[in-house]
Amino acid sequence: MTFDRHALGFGAGQRAIYASDPWTTRGRLHAESDSPTRSDFQRDRDRIVHTTAFRRLKHKTQVFIAADGDHYRTRLTHTIEVAQIARALARALKLDEDLAEGVALVHDFGHTPFGHTGEDALDAVLKPFGGFDHNAQSLRIVTKLERRYAEFDGLNLTWESLEGLVKHNGPLIGPTGECTHGEDVPRPILEYCAMHDLELGSFASMEAQVAAIADDIAYNTHDIDDGLRSGYLTFEMLEEVPFLAGLMKEVSDKYPGLEAPRFTHEIMRRQITRMVEDVIGYAQAAIREERPESAQDVRKAHRCLATFTEQMSVTDKQIKKLLFSRIYRHPDVMRVRASAAEILTDLYHAYMDDPKLMQGHYWVDRIASMPESARARHVGDYLAGMTDNYAIDTHRRLFDHTPDLR
Repeated sequence: MTFDRHALGFGAGQRAIYASDPWTTRGRLHAESDSPTRSDFQRDRDRIVHTTAFRRLKHKTQVFIAADGDHYRTRLTHTIEVAQIARALARALKLDEDLAEGVALVHDFGHTPFGHTGEDALDAVLKPFGGFDHNAQSLRIVTKLERRYAEFDGLNLTWESLEGLVKHNGPLIGPTGECTHGEDVPRPILEYCAMHDLELGSFASMEAQVAAIADDIAYNTHDIDDGLRSGYLTFEMLEEVPFLAGLMKEVSDKYPGLEAPRFTHEIMRRQITRMVEDVIGYAQAAIREERPESAQDVRKAHRCLATFTEQMSVTDKQIKKLLFSRIYRHPDVMRVRASAAEILTDLYHAYMDDPKLMQGHYWVDRIASMPESARARHVGDYLAGMTDNYAIDTHRRLFDHTPDLR
């Protein structure tokens, strides 16, 4: 996909007409006075960075747990990489960079310890009470669970930041009211929208859309990098994806005999560049076709305006298939996943039986007398907030045997 370099926003200093305008934001649930030095989207981003939830990301699994080595990505390093790519896309398309960065920085707040394994385990035990969804949990964190400000719970983010968090992967409700993702809209999202409507049937802003595709670009690339480091992937396996095979040939032709670490990096940097340029080209073409004259026009469009071209979408699927077969479903990884799920399931039942075991929970004295559904949700919040190491150490303290995650 080609793109117009002259239309890029590098150094332009002006937002496009279809970008979100921080000076005309839809505001916050709780009214606040304006800042004389920062836009509302800048304030959102800064609030996100200063949270406990953000700091916890450094000790939460992306794919490989901490015991595997110090150089593998964590949720925090993944989040930083997503934010960097999102900001680059936003700048190129003349969007509000602060909003795009903020959505990228907050998008994984709701993830549990042990990556998607933890999410699956919590969803299973919480299924009778509405289940568990990491996007919904992210919303709970920034609207309820972070307790930092004197006048409100959560961070009191702008409507646009909350919309981006909830809808960065597209509308949650279809034209006839059906859920677009095959299951019911998570209960925490519906409960919040009942008092602060995030318009679940529309697309999110362009800023949220670039944050979402930046997530795909980041983990498609760094999971390959980490997979090669771990030995679960080899360069020969990458040949299964024509796009990656082409990048390897390009690097080999230019740098014959390059040592493996440099060879890997040269492939990865080209992969990110080609994918970013593909999204820019698609977005420029979509904007010319749709002619949005405001951020609201972007929301009303019948398609995502910042995503991969059809050709790159095929490559994206091929890469994901490679990662699932070679890494995510590798027997060693599956063994660790089963052990991690056992840890969280054990802790859930222990806390449900005796909520006072949840040391430091701010409502620990009241939870035991709550209805089972409310108690389960508090236990889920507590477990989702744990880091990998804290969950392991807590299990060791409460149980005679803790599964080995190495």
